[in-house]
Amino acid sequence: MPFRYEEFDLSGVATYPLKSRTSKARAEDFARPVPDGATVRALLDSLPDILAAADFKAVVRAIAEAKTSDGGIVWGLGAHVIKTGLGPVLVDLMERGFVSALATNGAAIIHDFEVALVGATSEDVDDTLGPGRFGMAEETGRLLNAAINDGVASGLGVGQAVTAYLATKEPQFARASVLCAAARLGIPVTVHVAIGTDIIHMHPEADGAAIGATTLRDFHRLAATVATLDQGVFVNLGSAVVIPEVFVKALNVARNLGHKVGKLTTIDMDFIRHYRPGVNVLRRPTEDDGRPIQLTGHHEIMFPLLFSAVLEELGG
Repeated sequence: MPFRYEEFDLSGVATYPLKSRTSKARAEDFARPVPDGATVRALLDSLPDILAAADFKAVVRAIAEAKTSDGGIVWGLGAHVIKTGLGPVLVDLMERGFVSALATNGAAIIHDFEVALVGATSEDVDDTLGPGRFGMAEETGRLLNAAINDGVASGLGVGQAVTAYLATKEPQFARASVLCAAARLGIPVTVHVAIGTDIIHMHPEADGAAIGATTLRDFHRLAATVATLDQGVFVNLGSAVVIPEVFVKALNVARNLGHKVGKLTTIDMDFIRHYRPGVNVLRRPTEDDGRPIQLTGHHEIMFPLLFSAVLEELGG
């Protein structure tokens, strides 16, 4: 049966005093104007203690705490981090002791390798795909594959093989290269490759057995690194698929073998929010007693700003 038009009597509605309510936005958390000549720390303090600004401050504290407690800070890198010119910032942080280990994908080492050699990377795919020239730079394919092929016989992973190769060559733009800095500072790099995703796989020097063996070694090494991260920090910086998938498996192996890795802070930083980082970096690894934090914004702005804030948090 149809309902009737009927007025609803609100005269008996129960109310309560406004001050007694728990409110999510409070004046004491609001932003403050930034004074003239302010430092990055002053800018950070001026931000509202709400939503992404509160998360940003939480990331600063987490990284600073991990540095002072020697809990370990492992970085998972997507290739976009290198392409947006952040290598020198990351190198500076490596030199300052904010990087315990690096895990990345095949594309990232290609871009960093090209930067080290010639100071430039990231070709225009639209212009080169049509004539079949995409990814066909001679040095990139020949030299990277040679490093991997030589490394497999020496028991190296992809990361160690490539960093060792660069260490012997002292390329012209080494100061802008994350891989060169890792070799110089003794910071382990693991590289997690999907066959066919990288331009060097199109070159005749590519050896599937060598690529597979070396990247599997790197997975084992990442698992050993993750096993030490109880009360440490794992940052996924710009990887939407490979690093989140590899990280969650490495964490599972570590826990399966008896390593607690419980009080883990995981941070996802990217310019959009993706499914796999949200699940495999943030939610699942921290369900017991960990802490997940997500920061969304452009790498080329967020990353330098974050570490200026971290350095000031620790006094420079």
